[in-house]
Amino acid sequence: MKLTRKLLAGPYLIWMIGFTIIPLALIFYYGLTDASGAFTLDNILAITDPQRANSLWRALKLSLISTGICLLAAYPLAMILKKIAKNRTSLIVFIFVLPMWMNFLLRTMAWQVLLDRNGVINNLLEFFHLPELNIINTQTAIIFGMVYNFLPFMVLPLYNVLMKIGDDVVEAAHDLGATRVQTFFRVILPLSVPGIISGITMVFVPALTTFVISNLLGGGMILLIGNVIEQEFTFTSNWHLGSGLSLVLMIFILISMALIAKYDKDGEGGAF
Repeated sequence: MKLTRKLLAGPYLIWMIGFTIIPLALIFYYGLTDASGAFTLDNILAITDPQRANSLWRALKLSLISTGICLLAAYPLAMILKKIAKNRTSLIVFIFVLPMWMNFLLRTMAWQVLLDRNGVINNLLEFFHLPELNIINTQTAIIFGMVYNFLPFMVLPLYNVLMKIGDDVVEAAHDLGATRVQTFFRVILPLSVPGIISGITMVFVPALTTFVISNLLGGGMILLIGNVIEQEFTFTSNWHLGSGLSLVLMIFILISMALIAKYDKDGEGGAF
């Protein structure tokens, strides 16, 4: 039996080594060395350059705003899904997740068409003689793209953890004299913390590291740290600097993983 399990784990180990461990090792190697292969911290300290630092803070700001919007929108939706009969919930969740099956690039380009100055939304506003929206190539457009693309990653963990809160727990709170508001803040919200932390992490990390959304909806004029790293790899071919900046982002990823490890020890906030 043990031998069978080891054999079954073989493909997974090969995958992890080839597509996770080796790439990470290369990032660390390039990030901590210069062109001659000598050890250096200059690639990491390059984040202190004003332009790169601004792109990092801009990415942090937009990621935090997008994550906050996703949380505020996803929690009520997850509560609604929880109250719907189970035979209907599966269908609704399926419909909600269905757009995620579409290519990420196509979904973002769809928002580009919608928000364009001559796009669908402005054409409708013009038809109804309403003021046009000029938000394409702005930070607002990037936030729209982030929220749209990453909202399901917030809904699914919240829905998963809320479904595990039995109705008897809520009824017991009411029997003890708690109002609906008190029940929510003292019972439901604390029990859903693992899902909240998991959802925040699943939205914040990809939002912080994205470069496609800012390229398409920001018109390449609003640089986030992801765009800076992408340019170092593709345009200037400076893998050492790009890897060093990637290591800086890895700090935020490690912080997110630490939060999950602390508040979601049993994996209750898992999306699936």
